[in-house]
Amino acid sequence: MAFWDTLKNLFWKGSAAVGMTNSLGLIIDDPRINLPADEVERIARDKRYYMDDLKQVTHKNSYGETQKHELQSVNVTKLASAKLASLIFNEQCRVNVSDEAANDFLNSVFEENDFYDTFEEKLEGWIALGSGCVRPYVAGDKIKLAWATADQVYPLQADTNQINEIAIASKTTQIENHRTIYYTLLEFHQWDNGDYVITNELYRSETAETVGINVPLNSLEQYEGLEPQVKITGLKHPLFAFYRNKGANNKNLTSPMGLSLIDNSYTVIDAINRTHDQFVDEVKKGQRRLIVPAEWLKTGSSYGGQASETHPPMFDPDETVYQAMYGDASEVGFHDATSPIRVADYQATMDFFLREFENQIGLSQGTFTTSPSGIQTATEVVTNNSQTYQTRSSYITQVEKTIKALAYAIFELASVPSFYADGQARWSGDLDSLDFTIDFNDGVFVDQDSKRAADLQAVQAQVMPKKQFLMRNYGLDEEEANKWLAQIDAENSTAEPEFDQFGGE
Repeated sequence: MAFWDTLKNLFWKGSAAVGMTNSLGLIIDDPRINLPADEVERIARDKRYYMDDLKQVTHKNSYGETQKHELQSVNVTKLASAKLASLIFNEQCRVNVSDEAANDFLNSVFEENDFYDTFEEKLEGWIALGSGCVRPYVAGDKIKLAWATADQVYPLQADTNQINEIAIASKTTQIENHRTIYYTLLEFHQWDNGDYVITNELYRSETAETVGINVPLNSLEQYEGLEPQVKITGLKHPLFAFYRNKGANNKNLTSPMGLSLIDNSYTVIDAINRTHDQFVDEVKKGQRRLIVPAEWLKTGSSYGGQASETHPPMFDPDETVYQAMYGDASEVGFHDATSPIRVADYQATMDFFLREFENQIGLSQGTFTTSPSGIQTATEVVTNNSQTYQTRSSYITQVEKTIKALAYAIFELASVPSFYADGQARWSGDLDSLDFTIDFNDGVFVDQDSKRAADLQAVQAQVMPKKQFLMRNYGLDEEEANKWLAQIDAENSTAEPEFDQFGGE
């Protein structure tokens, strides 16, 4: 950082102390933000469970001394969120637009941003924390996508049905004078009498617990070209897409934020972790132990009454199973003190709590527990996963809303000429006339053989076109399906025989 920038920051720091500029303890202290403190705490707790950042376990040893150890947990939050995200959206899903030119443009933006791979990854975090956001922006005359999780998104109004105004927080750390300095960029998206206003504010703090004081945007090199405020006219849709999990937020009925996958399952998750932690501890304590007299393990002492001859090792020096016990060697003797490991008991307990967890988050029995039925047919899989399929369908509704909102935001951004160096919009057209369809891959939930047989019957009954059959069952696009049909027609047609093969002229 240049000298004058450092001096300017010092001025801002000093002026904040006398009330000449803005400062924030917490982001929610900003009067524009409408998010209760308990919601921030709830989301922070969800994040700790998702990151497996849990407290140490306190216990007492055999001497009554208090000790701590790292919790040997099972990160079921991560497992469940990743499972649902992969079932809901994967690289085989596709977004289609009714207009061909608009469809080509949208999918080019998606390809440049690796959208179909990235969305599944980001959706996992959104499900784990309850909410999330994605916004398009222009960099180098290209439309890029920025992603944010629930702990970075702050609604600006209390409407629980729809969020049209938000603040997005981006945090950065930097070493200044051998000290860690914390910067927070707040990006406000608001409507002002029909105009869309984006406001950027940068805050600096010397502690991670506070947001700090408002400083110039050029205090960080990465924000030097960022405008403090941009006003855009003519937009109909916000330049972001907000996602929230399905279902009501029963922790705060007035909050627009979605509920985490695990917000109603902390008790059972703690029970799962506690059971697993105790089992791991029992495995450690269940290591084989053989009690022998202490003198059997000594070396370098007199042996056989001859002080000149040392006691050679009686066991492998690297062996850990022998435990020395003091006392008369004849009384101590040789004993096996190995404790049996209660594998069956712990497995039954884990399965019990895991089944409870499956029920609470809406996944079918056997998602995380072993299936007693062994190898299943495709039809059995579909049937046994009906609960998961229903849950997936509910999530798909929310995902579909988010993707459509993102598509609207991309087209809105592409239609503003001032965002591009050449002053030319990247897309122009009637946004309201576009229809968006999202093809979600059903994967294991659809018995493909049964589906193909039913479609074939429909073709034979002349109620389904052959081209549609090929596209539905073989993953072909329209162009490839036409090539297949042309090749089939060519192979099935009979060539006219030449006249002279019958002996004619």
